[in-house]
Amino acid sequence: MNTTVVILAAGLGTRMRSKRAKVLHRAGGLALVEHVVSAATAVAPADRIVAVTGHQADEVETLLKPYGIDFVRQDGQKGTGHALACCRERLAGLDGLLMVLYGDTPLLSPVTLSRLKEVQETGATAATLITTTLDNPSGYGRVVLNALGDVTAIVEDRVCTPQQKTIRLINSGIYCFQADLLWKYIGSVTPNADSGEYYLTDMAEILTRQGHRVGAMHIEDPDELLGINTRVELADADRVLRERKCRELMLAGVTIERPETVTIDTHVQVGVDTVIEPSARLLGRTQIGEECRVGAGAIVESSVMENRTVVQPYSMVANSRIESGAQVGPFARLRMDAQVGRDARVGNFVELKKTKLGAGAKSQHLAYLGDSEIGAKVNIGAGTITCNYDGQKKHQTKIGEGAFVGTNATLVAPLEIGDGSYIAAGSVITETVPPGALALGRARQVVKPGWVEKRKKGS
Repeated sequence: MNTTVVILAAGLGTRMRSKRAKVLHRAGGLALVEHVVSAATAVAPADRIVAVTGHQADEVETLLKPYGIDFVRQDGQKGTGHALACCRERLAGLDGLLMVLYGDTPLLSPVTLSRLKEVQETGATAATLITTTLDNPSGYGRVVLNALGDVTAIVEDRVCTPQQKTIRLINSGIYCFQADLLWKYIGSVTPNADSGEYYLTDMAEILTRQGHRVGAMHIEDPDELLGINTRVELADADRVLRERKCRELMLAGVTIERPETVTIDTHVQVGVDTVIEPSARLLGRTQIGEECRVGAGAIVESSVMENRTVVQPYSMVANSRIESGAQVGPFARLRMDAQVGRDARVGNFVELKKTKLGAGAKSQHLAYLGDSEIGAKVNIGAGTITCNYDGQKKHQTKIGEGAFVGTNATLVAPLEIGDGSYIAAGSVITETVPPGALALGRARQVVKPGWVEKRKKGS
């Protein structure tokens, strides 16, 4: 059957004690609601996924627009039943199944959603509800089953009878409905007497009263249904997501030393036989090839490391590319579209910003190379800097293949240094250097014999 997914993401989340909407808080490198959208794509195409937004709707919709999903606004916080009813005009013409998810449940897996869809497709029920069992169900709605195992009612914790309090089967709030029956009866949901809100949980009793069956799909891992309400739960979810990611990579052939210390975001990709050392952080949509090494304490964010590359300990690489066989660090920094060519070397305390370092080129010590294009086999001496900013604009430095730049050279952009040329140590270079030339830009040394002794005598 065709499946439509509605993600309820309109709430404020007051228990987070935050100025930001709850679903925008991040765990595992993504906003909570992004995890839910990603899971939903396992059962529905993007054009049949709708997020119901309300609090900070503009921010939530801007975040999710790249996923290609649709949006419906909920005006006022009037409960889950009201939130879903807001979608009626937009979705009533879509047949098949309708699944309801929540934007604050980042641990829900695509496998579970696919199973829920299958259970509803193959069963003879009007809806299926995901349930789980808790040792301490306090605070959760209890699921009441009949002798056939069908759901007859969902009772909120605060109104449970003493007997119902003993029920450990709880409501996840995640449903899969026959869409036509949902829209037929959703108007029967009435405001709660205490809160005045419309609760989707009432649909189980409404459908049963109308002669339809409501099924329950039990899952063993209650953590998967964790809804995030506090910063403590946010930290728990982040830990679970990162543990899952480490396990996934290790089972795929990646060595992670002391995985409990490593931070790897959800969308990071790592090839086989790569080694991740303790306390490394792999963030964003980083892609790491095969047989690489990421050193202890290194941070690699939204970057590409091709096969057999090394980022040594305590280096920072952001929005950059390291080509095969190249090495970076330790204590190096790459940022803003830096590119390290094949078999090139970037050493300790070297920073590259918007710079392309050619194949086999080397900058091993204490250099700043900004807005530069550096050819293959170039050697950059320790202490070299490119002066790329004149106070108003940035300018580029171009260094040709095979050039040699001596220690403590100052290269004042805009500047072009030709192939195979030499820059003498300690030079300030401000003009074009032709290919094969030697450039010196420093004052002649002056030596005054006996000067120190004369100074001591005050003469």
